[in-house]
Amino acid sequence: MKKHNFFAGPSVLPDVAIQNSIKAIDNFSDTGISLLSISHRSKEFQAVMDEAQALFKKLLDIPEGYHVLFLGGGASTQFYMVPFNLLEKKAGYLVTGEWAGKAFKEAKIFGEAIEVASSKDRNFNYIPQGYVIPSDADYFHITTNNTIYGTEIKEDIDSPVTLVADMSSDIFSRPVDVSKYGLIYGGAQKNLAPSGVTFVIVREDILGKVSRPIPTMINYNTHITKGSMFNTPPVLPIFTALETLRWLDNLGGVSQMQKINNEKATLLYDEIERNKLFMPTVPDAKDRSIMNICFVMNENYAELNDTFLKFASERGMVGLKGHRSVGGFRASTYNALPKESVEALVSCMKDFEAMH
Repeated sequence: MKKHNFFAGPSVLPDVAIQNSIKAIDNFSDTGISLLSISHRSKEFQAVMDEAQALFKKLLDIPEGYHVLFLGGGASTQFYMVPFNLLEKKAGYLVTGEWAGKAFKEAKIFGEAIEVASSKDRNFNYIPQGYVIPSDADYFHITTNNTIYGTEIKEDIDSPVTLVADMSSDIFSRPVDVSKYGLIYGGAQKNLAPSGVTFVIVREDILGKVSRPIPTMINYNTHITKGSMFNTPPVLPIFTALETLRWLDNLGGVSQMQKINNEKATLLYDEIERNKLFMPTVPDAKDRSIMNICFVMNENYAELNDTFLKFASERGMVGLKGHRSVGGFRASTYNALPKESVEALVSCMKDFEAMH
């Protein structure tokens, strides 16, 4: 039976990226040595790093003056690395979910961090509007996609101060005007690679402005100077990231990926709205995530929650159980998830409706 992978992360990756990574583990770049054993200083791996950084810049049309870094520690490390490098007087945070809240908590360790707006009052099921970004802040931090609650900021906002974004779960899902951001970061395990590597896109002119001493390892300039090779990088996830970037480039780039993602999301949201058994958790369509589609049973059918999960599992759907904060179901429709998997889920929902 074919499995349809809706896990929120680690999550589905392109088949070609997985298969080529397996080959490289056996014999990397015809060296006769496993990727897991090769020196990161070898010319063969340096070529991987160089191409991955170049493809990042190409696919996102990254302007001059920005650097692409591959670091360890996950996006959670960036929660404190960002304020350590950027927060001198004050920082503003848009709190739209659990991960945004954790980033905000870390920033408060380093100085004045203010909650500019939050959607906590309705269990994070909407994106706040009408807030004012403080013009005297060192930076304004947003989390563009909310994996747990299923909301997403789908446009590049205008900010009077340096804009910082956690794009862990929607990077490469749509075109991004990188020039509007000072720094973009994210864990790789949603749309890029296995867990273990974190990408950072940083504009060099925002660095070196804080008065505090910055430990070498968490200073962005360290990794810029050393080309992400200051310490041994996570070589396997970076190799898989390169394979994913090649796959995306061959597909037609980010604009084509956005078209495919919108088709998948529309297909599933339309069925959630049509099907009498289900309802979306995010009421306003403009706030709904294209990457993490959250829904629950309608109140009259709440007792069928576990029954549907079992039914879907028997049909090959995996990773559908919603986060405990929301309950219900979460279909993560990341870039590498084929449209046929969404079609299979929709068919499953229709069949379940017919039974009940």
